[in-house]
Amino acid sequence: MFTSTLLAAATTPLQWSPTVALIIIIANIVAIAFGKFTIKYPNAEPRLPLANFLGDFGLPALLATTAFGHILGVGVVLGLHNLGRI
Repeated sequence: MFTSTLLAAATTPLQWSPTVALIIIIANIVAIAFGKFTIKYPNAEPRLPLANFLGDFGLPALLATTAFGHILGVGVVLGLHNLGRI
């Protein structure tokens, strides 16, 4: 019963496009900016080679903010796709 309900709620598949990439990039920038002001120890070891370019983040902070950015971006992309905007 649940499977038939789930299949009935499925939408058309989303194709990759430059619009999708731009949304993900913007979401990552927003997540890095959010992390810059909220992470308690953003420059924890190991350090990155271009730390000043990446907001003075260590590797753990960079991985955390970009993971959050991808989750945020996928939510925005799927939400816009569900609304029929992209």
